[in-house]
Amino acid sequence: MRPTIELMEARDVEVLARMRLDAFFEGTGRTLEKDIADLNRLSAGDSFEAAFVARDGDVAIGTCLLVRNELEPAHELTPWLAGLVVDAGHRGRGIGTALVGAVEARAASIGVDVLYLYTWEARDFYARLGWAAVETFEQDSGPMQLMSRKLRL
Repeated sequence: MRPTIELMEARDVEVLARMRLDAFFEGTGRTLEKDIADLNRLSAGDSFEAAFVARDGDVAIGTCLLVRNELEPAHELTPWLAGLVVDAGHRGRGIGTALVGAVEARAASIGVDVLYLYTWEARDFYARLGWAAVETFEQDSGPMQLMSRKLRL
């Protein structure tokens, strides 16, 4: 069965929050409860911000977000593709690419001209998808790459 990409639902939130904590927030003090609350806010939707989920059948296996703000106060840019994560057992099957595509399509459909993201480890992945490096800087004692993607000419 091919995974599906949809807007996140309440049933996905805890699984994805745990996946996000493992991928992004280990040792930061961020709690499961805080991430659940933030994802619930996104899944409620305000017609701009959105959380997407990849599902294999009924199992949530990945997520990616469209958000107004990210990593403040590093840059005063908006909006952002954020929090792309795919369960380790499902990587290498195009799921991350599909999630990025869903966020890009959503952003373009609501009039976004340029989308931004931060990464270091995945900069080559995003470059292959057409994202351009804008700036390298230090964040939390490590290198970080600001990247952008023009969605509309």
